[in-house]
Order: sequence, then structure tokens, then C-alpha cells
Amino acid sequence: MITQATQERFAREVAKYPPEQKQSAVMACLAIVQQEQGHITQAAEAEIAEYLGMPEIAVREVTTFYNMYNQQPVGKYKLAVCTNLPCQLRRGQEALHHLEAKLGIKMGETTPDGMFTLQQCECLGACADAPVMLVNDRNMCSFMEDDKLDQLVDGLRAAEGRA
Repeated sequence: MITQATQERFAREVAKYPPEQKQSAVMACLAIVQQEQGHITQAAEAEIAEYLGMPEIAVREVTTFYNMYNQQPVGKYKLAVCTNLPCQLRRGQEALHHLEAKLGIKMGETTPDGMFTLQQCECLGACADAPVMLVNDRNMCSFMEDDKLDQLVDGLRAAEGRA
């Protein structure tokens, strides 16, 4: 499953740590697999564990703790809405429900065309900008009221020629 080229990328990450601390590269190795395969399977976790010389459960704990690691295939655009208390107090839950209605899916699902996956997430550390969300684990969006959510989804659809 994990190719020689992938193992070479692992080796570059492992080289950043003292030999006795190579397990510190676990997050980087998970990110590499996700980048190449789109999500992290339990088989990939097992291969990472073997490569780093650590228990499989330790790798699994990292995968399941951070919401940036996809444990199943996701759409081209992963929309993660913060629903922690500060965002909830400023309409975070309503933002999630608005996206569910707009996309025709429930939280945790992917649109039939494979374009959008909708998730909730833990605090993104931008409470003053609530409600906030992440697009593809990289782009923070602030003050996501209904009109901004509509603009975001419509803009992404238009960029894909699916308006």
C-alpha cells in the first residue's frame, strides 16, 4: 500500500528527529499518506506504525484525535464548521444547519457528486470571528453568516463549472 516513494518521503521527515525519537514524525507521515491517498486507512496506520517502530494503537490515537486526518474518503472540498461554545453562541450550529440544507446532506456526509463533505470541528482559535470554519483544513473563513456561506459554496461550485 505505501510505496517506495512514500517511504522516501517518510525518511526525509524522520531525519528531522534524533534516531531515538523517530516516532515524532507520525503526524508528518499521516499527512503524507493523506496527501497521496486522500484519507488514512487502518492499513496505512499499520504501515506507518511498523515504519516508525511504534504500536498501531498509538498511530490510531493520533489519527482519531485530530480532525485534519480523514478516516474515510471526503469530497473535493471539506467544510469543517466550528461548533464549540463560543461559535455556538454566535450561530455556529445554525451555520452548520444552513450548510446541511444548502448542500442537501447531513453533517459527516459527502454530496453525491463528491464535491463537498460537511463536518463539525473543535475550536479553531478564532472565537472573536465566530462563526468560523475551515475549508480543506487550510483556509479559515470568519463571520460565516448565511449569505457568506452561500457565497462560499456557490463560488466553489462555479469554480468547478457546477453552478
